[in-house]
Formats: sequence, structure tokens, C-alpha cells
Amino acid sequence: MTSQYAVAPTAPGSLGSDVPAPELLRYLDALLRWRDQRRSELHALDQAAMELGTPEERAAVTPDVTLSMTLWQAVSDRLELLLATWDSGRVGESERRRITTLVWGSLEQPGSRGGGQALAVSLPEACRLSDSLASSLRSRLRLEGSDPDLAGRLRDLRQTVERIADQVALIPEKRRGSASEMHRQLDERLDDVTERARRGADVGGLLGPLEAQAATAERDLIVAASARAHARADHAQATREVAELAARGQAVRALAERARAGVTPAPTLGIPEVGALGEVPGDPTELTEFLARLERVDRALTVAQTTYAAALARRDDLAERAQRVREGLSGDAAASMAPLVEQVQALLDARPTDLVRLEALVQAQETFARTMGASR
Repeated sequence: MTSQYAVAPTAPGSLGSDVPAPELLRYLDALLRWRDQRRSELHALDQAAMELGTPEERAAVTPDVTLSMTLWQAVSDRLELLLATWDSGRVGESERRRITTLVWGSLEQPGSRGGGQALAVSLPEACRLSDSLASSLRSRLRLEGSDPDLAGRLRDLRQTVERIADQVALIPEKRRGSASEMHRQLDERLDDVTERARRGADVGGLLGPLEAQAATAERDLIVAASARAHARADHAQATREVAELAARGQAVRALAERARAGVTPAPTLGIPEVGALGEVPGDPTELTEFLARLERVDRALTVAQTTYAAALARRDDLAERAQRVREGLSGDAAASMAPLVEQVQALLDARPTDLVRLEALVQAQETFARTMGASR
């Protein structure tokens, strides 16, 4: 039986796999129809939500309406990228693999992380979650024509409960207790409602709340899976950053040694040691704090690198200025300048080079050159 509402199409392949072009075309066509139909449905749901009688009723459904809109926009944006890559069917293997990467990769956009609606979900997951939310909202808003045949509702609900089971299985075993219990209760209630319906009982009053609870449970599990994906990505990011900052730290320390050996006065900035932060933590809260500390280490290394490099660059700049003055002198002016030139060269050859004296002597050379009318 064909649903009167948008139902997410089954996505082909897997991340980065090569899927035949005809199969990709069928999926893109189905996804286009899903997007357009879901947009119309969301407009009707939004209108119904705004027409609820009390602020409390509107507030109760607003988060799910907003999330539904956010999901639809994310899917629509990704679909535009898919269509651009598809390029009216002018695709080779690399383009086909790029399409499946876009399908199964994260929908999260730059700048959205940390926001209330940030979701690191794939395109198929976003579509399924949108289906679930739309079904729940239709039931809660009691839209006209939102009550399909009982068998269809029970079948859709069974599919939702099965998807919940799949999500529960993704939770680490030691942390899935409450989710498993929630799934067990939903499964038992669905069995009970199904049996009552088989005996001819009126289950309309039982089915609506069960649909809403199942949709909410599926949404929460997908969001939790997103959070776990964030945590894994953050842990990998932190591990990479620790290695990079450790290498940078060694390089900046070497630069600081060069500066201290090469010039005086040399900067005295401390250089942070990323290893002092300890191991990358696994707890999400501790990991967030750890990443913030890594950012502070990164900023401190940048300041230290800039400061020590500037000290060495100052010596090089003074040496270039002195050379320009020498090259611009000739005849009596060059002979008169010779003692000053020797002093400057002696300072440049000395380690560490006294930058204060060197700058004073270079300025004296430049003043003498101007007085003599020499070209700098």
C-alpha cells in the first residue's frame, strides 16, 4: 500500500561506494519527490501548530516543528549538492563515489556545532527522523485527513519500533540499559495495541500517544547517536591536535633557543608543553574542557613563535639597512664611514648580537649618509 505521506526512499550503497548510475538516478528522483511532498506537509503542520488554542499547546510542539524544518533544510541543501554532482547523468566512477559520500556522510554544516539543533546525521537518517517527526506531529495536531487506515498505522509504528531497536543496538552495552527498557516497553505496548485491534477493539485513543512516544524516542536516540559521533570525532581531533601541538612546541622551542643565542635582549616568553595536559579524556564534558585548553596552548604557541621570530627578523632588518648604507657610499664618505661600518659588522658577527647597540649604530650610519648626501 502506498502512503499518502512522504516516506524516505531507501538510500543506495554505502559511504564512498560505487553505485550504478541508474540506481542513483532512481534514488535522486525519489528524494526530489520526498523533499517536495515533505515541504507541503511541513507547511500544513506549521499552520496547524500556529492555530493551536493556547500558548502552552503551541510551545509543546514548537521544538519538533522547528527540528522538522531544520532537517528538511539540511536534506534540501545536501540534495542540491547531489544534483550538482550528478550533472544530468554525466558521471564517472569518481562522481558516483562522491555522490554516495554525500549521501552517507554527515549533514552537519560548518558553524552549526554546539547549536541546539546541531545534528551529525547522514542523509538517510535525517529523512527517517523527518518521517518520524512528521507522523508524530500529525497525530498530536490532529490534522484533518491524518488518520490513515489502522493497519497502515500499526505497520508504520512497527517499523518505527524496529528502527528504535537498531538505534539501541548502537549504544555501548554498559550504557544501553534505560534505552533497552524503553524499547521493551514500546514493543510490549505495540503488541498489546495490535492484539486489541485484531480482536476488533477501538484502539484510536491508545495508538496516538504510542505513536508520539515512539517518534520522540527515535528522535532522542538519533540525537544521542549524533552526540556519540561528535564525541568520537572530538576525541580523534584532540588526539591529532596533541600530536601537532607537540611538534609545533618542539619547533618553537628550537626557535626560542636560536633567538636567545642570536640576539640580546631576547624575548623571555614561556612556551607551553602540551604533554602537561595529560592523556586525551574520554568523558564528553572533560573532552570539551580539554579541547578548550588545547586552543589556549595553540594561541600561546602562536604568540611565542611570532615574538621569537620577530627578534631574529629585527637583526636581519638592521643588517639589511646597514648594507644599503654601505652600498650607497663611495669615495671620502665611505672612508669616513669605515670605523662605523667596522663596529656594525663586529656587532653583527657577535653572538648574541646586541640589538640595542646595533640599532643605534645603524641609525648613526643612516644619519651620516644623509648628511653626506649619499644614497641609502
